[in-house]
Amino acid sequence: MAPLYQFLVLSAFGFIFANAVSDVQTREDPCAVIGGQKWVAPKDVRACFESFKVDSAIKSNILDVVSKTLAFHTSVNYEILAPEPFSQLVHEDLFKDIARISATHYGSEYDFHIDLSRTIKRLNDGHCSWANFCYVTSFLNFLPIPLALLTEIDGSQNVHIAPEAFQVASAEFADEISVWQDALPRSLKGELESLSGAKVLLINGKPPFDAVNANALIAGSFQPLGTRQNGFFSSYARSTASFSYSMGNFAQQSLPLSDSVELVIQRVNQTKLDKITLPYRARINPTTVAFNSSASYRANNCVAVAGTNGVDINVSSLAPSPAAKFQQAPPQPASSSRKHLLNVIMDTAPWSDVVLPPVLQPSAPALNGSFGAGAFYMQKDGITGVLALGSFSGDVFDVMQSGMLQGLMTLKQMGATQLIVDVTNNGGGFICMAHWLHRIIVGPKSTSVPQAGLDTKARDGPLARQIVQQIIDKNLDPSQNLLYNPLNWNDANGVQFPATDNWLLPPVDVKINGHADAFSQRLGQECQPFSATPPDVALFNSSKVVIVSNGRCASSCSLFSITMAKEEGVRTVVVGGSKDVKQEYCGTVGGQSTDYSTIDTEIKTALLKNSSLAPPDLLVNGAQGITWRLGFGIQDTTQPEEWQDHPADLNLPLTPDLVNNPVAIWEAVAARLLA
Repeated sequence: MAPLYQFLVLSAFGFIFANAVSDVQTREDPCAVIGGQKWVAPKDVRACFESFKVDSAIKSNILDVVSKTLAFHTSVNYEILAPEPFSQLVHEDLFKDIARISATHYGSEYDFHIDLSRTIKRLNDGHCSWANFCYVTSFLNFLPIPLALLTEIDGSQNVHIAPEAFQVASAEFADEISVWQDALPRSLKGELESLSGAKVLLINGKPPFDAVNANALIAGSFQPLGTRQNGFFSSYARSTASFSYSMGNFAQQSLPLSDSVELVIQRVNQTKLDKITLPYRARINPTTVAFNSSASYRANNCVAVAGTNGVDINVSSLAPSPAAKFQQAPPQPASSSRKHLLNVIMDTAPWSDVVLPPVLQPSAPALNGSFGAGAFYMQKDGITGVLALGSFSGDVFDVMQSGMLQGLMTLKQMGATQLIVDVTNNGGGFICMAHWLHRIIVGPKSTSVPQAGLDTKARDGPLARQIVQQIIDKNLDPSQNLLYNPLNWNDANGVQFPATDNWLLPPVDVKINGHADAFSQRLGQECQPFSATPPDVALFNSSKVVIVSNGRCASSCSLFSITMAKEEGVRTVVVGGSKDVKQEYCGTVGGQSTDYSTIDTEIKTALLKNSSLAPPDLLVNGAQGITWRLGFGIQDTTQPEEWQDHPADLNLPLTPDLVNNPVAIWEAVAARLLA
């Protein structure tokens, strides 16, 4: 055989052999199938996830961390059977279910994750959640047809494909839109745009609200049923640069749960019905670390990283917690988040970066004072000012503080006599920013000075008491960085605790749902005097202020909305909810949220990591959120505000001209409530 011919034959054989080996490896390694791909089939993501068998050590570690972190969660015994009006909506005994999960055999670690995650989600408490980045949001499942609940001329309500669906999908999914175009039946192939606005009669063979309510059972985050229903549909929020678009839980899933959906629809201006089947497509999250095999996927995305666990701050520097990936607020500077306390929900749906179509964005430029997630606008009537506030965090604290005041002053100078605050999809943020906004709107009065928020209480367990005592005895926190430092808190009279006062002693012993529990004494105002000087008069009469949302207003947003509504008489509007379900203007109140990593830092800095009560270091790339403080109620001051009623004054029906159109919504609200 000639040398050249022999070389070519051997080279060809080597190429064929290498590719054959690669094909075998791919078939044997389901994660290799999706490695390096931007868009994949959900079933292939599931195959990768389901290939990981349960490691008993990892399972035990996760359950140990979750269980011991719950010792710091204020609501664990309340949530066994929530007080009215939430008793039918929140009734989860976490420790019984964790024992069940511990004893259960799972086919894969993915199955274990789903059971644990959904168990905690049954609390309907967006502060208390479990997220494992190995599975949650590493790939997101999408459809190009977000839905909306629209009200017809006769007052009936129907589920529709959102009128702006194709505009959103063609802009956000330009590189994948052809897959959905080609998936349509022959008569509609390539006509995806014609589906926008269509009435949806059936989803997978059942009435649409069967799917809405099935999702509400597993969505978590909010106590009110109406709020969880609303999360199924598309919506908007003010983001850091413009307005973002939320696809809703139907068109965006944080796990590869569904492969396709079958719909029966009636397109706009058509009489005949169409049956269509569209595939979900899974897109890799930009924060997912690249991989090409199961081993590299696990190594790059599933093991603990810097920030997963806490540190002794007297020895090491803090790293951002993975919890920030799941907080419903834009990222904030690390210095601000430690110095200024947060109350923000965690959700497996990441903060949306999908853009609201330009035609639906306000055409007028935002006014002076606008900042990141907050923008000010004057309406055409010349008397209605608007603050669109997508979050109470996401920017430097001082910038937000000065911006809020400057923006409201700008509106006043332009002639505004009434104000709409749009907090749609506002997941919370800086606690003192909520107090500040309340104070500058209504001026100095008994409900805003010295306390423009709620008094609170913390869980008072034995390890928490030991942390406080260690800080006192060994002077472990001279810079006042720790949550348990006495110098960071005031008593019920607003007087700062002395550095030597263990503020968790004596505990306030109570019995909740038959379980003995203990809390701190009542904690008073924490924000005043503010770092900036507020005006000495009200900027707006509270009777001329309206708060608007889709009900998905949580944490610091709830603190602001509740105090404004219950103490100042401000009216509230929920946009787009089902008229057959009570709509609440907020949910998931809390008082202050935090997470396992932060608690672990407190424990390690207090030199108590070896305590049998302390959670171990987490082995996986995950985050456990908790409610660290719970706010006392306004109308019933002895019980948490978390479990008190917050009905909206108006449920504004969505019509095709209003849906996801902020300016049109503001005009409708002004006409209905401020005329």
